[in-house]
This record gives sequence, C-alpha cells and structure tokens, in this order.
Amino acid sequence: LRYFRNQEGRCALMFEIGIIYFLVILIANSLGAISGMGGGVLIKPIFDMVGQDSVAAISFYSAIAVFTMSVVATIKQSKAGSKINWQFIAWIAGGSIFGGILGSNLLTMLLKILANEDSVLLIQIIITVCTILFAFLNTRLQWQPWNLKGWYWYFVCGLILGLFASFLGIGGGPINVALLTLMFGIPLKEATVYSICTILFSQGSKLINIVMVLGIGNVNLSRLWFIIPAAILGGYFGASMSNFLTSKYVELVFQSMLLIVILINLYNGIKIFI
Repeated sequence: LRYFRNQEGRCALMFEIGIIYFLVILIANSLGAISGMGGGVLIKPIFDMVGQDSVAAISFYSAIAVFTMSVVATIKQSKAGSKINWQFIAWIAGGSIFGGILGSNLLTMLLKILANEDSVLLIQIIITVCTILFAFLNTRLQWQPWNLKGWYWYFVCGLILGLFASFLGIGGGPINVALLTLMFGIPLKEATVYSICTILFSQGSKLINIVMVLGIGNVNLSRLWFIIPAAILGGYFGASMSNFLTSKYVELVFQSMLLIVILINLYNGIKIFI
C-alpha cells in the first residue's frame, strides 16, 4: 500500500511539474516569437528556478521547446508573406550550426571540468546578464549600425549567435536581434523574423549534437508530452501576433522581456549563494 501511495505521489508531482513547464513554455514561446528572442531566454532560467531537473536536462528541454517554436513560427511567417532573404539566412544558419555545436561541446566540457552544476549555472547567468545589458543598451541608445556586407560577415554573425544560444541554453536570447540590427542595420521587427530563422538551425544542430554525443538516457522524456504541444501553440500564437503588432509594440515586448530575464537570473544567481 505504501508503494502505491509513493507511486501515486510521484505521478502527481510529475503532472504538476508538467503543467508548470507547459504554461512557462506557452507564454515564453509566444513572447519569444514576437520579440525574436526565442522562448529559451525565459524557459531556461525559470526551469532553473523550479529546480526539478539537471542543467543538462533543462538545456535539452529548452532546445526542444525553442526548436519546435522556431519551426512553427518560420512556417507561419512565410505563409503570412514576410519577406525573407533566404541567401542571407543560409549563411547565418551555416554559422549558427557550427556555433551551436561549439556551444554545446563547451557546455559539456565545463560540466566535466568543474564537476559542479552550480558553478556552470553561475557562469551561464553572468554571461546571460551581460548579453541582456548589451541588447538593452543597443535598443535604448540606438547605436549606429555598422552596415556590414558580405557572406563572411553573415557567417561570423551566425557563428556568434549559435555559440551563445547553445552554450547558454536559451535558444536565441537577446543577443540575436541586437547583433542583427547592429551589424547589418536591419530594422528591429524584421530582425525578429531573421532571429527566429537562425534559432531554428542553431537549436536543430544542438539537438543533434546532444543526442549523438551526450545521449538522452538521463533525460525524463515524459516531460515532452507537455513541452512539445506548448511549444507548437506558443510559436503559432507568437508569430500570429507579430504580424499584427507595430514595430513600437514589438520593441516594447523585447525590452520588457529583457527586464524580466534580468530579474529571474539575478534571483537564480543569489539562490546559489544562499
């Protein structure tokens, strides 16, 4: 009888965590698709805050959620008639694939070297906050764009984006839109579309790398029953809203997400030392 009660308690806890993950991903991916930041920038720190899974497992869940969202949002944006320069995307995607693999391997290496998840988490938090500050200053101060041209610059940009997205486990993050607007002078709303396309490839490469190199033996795959449907709904809803919102409101969503993520990451950072 005690065994069955324990099993019932575990099932109830798994369902509760699943519902929390579902709601977090639905909201995060909706906002992420609108702002071009990807939902991982909220999913990763909130899952860290919930504290029910390891750093590696959370990184996998976040990648699955953001990849699924980016597929749905890209298809939705294309059908809605968004003008996308696919040659530009191809070079950035190529760079982001390599960057995604490098970032994933770097995270794996740190987990092995430090042998302390809290230390790795703290490094991720510090770098995430730095990228957020960079993005916030870029949008608030409206830095003069560099207007770079050439496939090699597109590739380098993708490499940087893929590296940060994969290592931090946040999908796209604030640096995507900020770097696209700064390096190439792309308007913010247009940059959000390119950012989502870039996230698709970087997270796709990361998932392949995780499965082939690390494996998913220590990952609770039952969470995916909550994660994938929420990611699909979030991507569809966010892309739909993005087509109707003006650049002003997209920028407002972008900056609001930056502030929320800073607060969550500061909380997680402080929690490590308590």
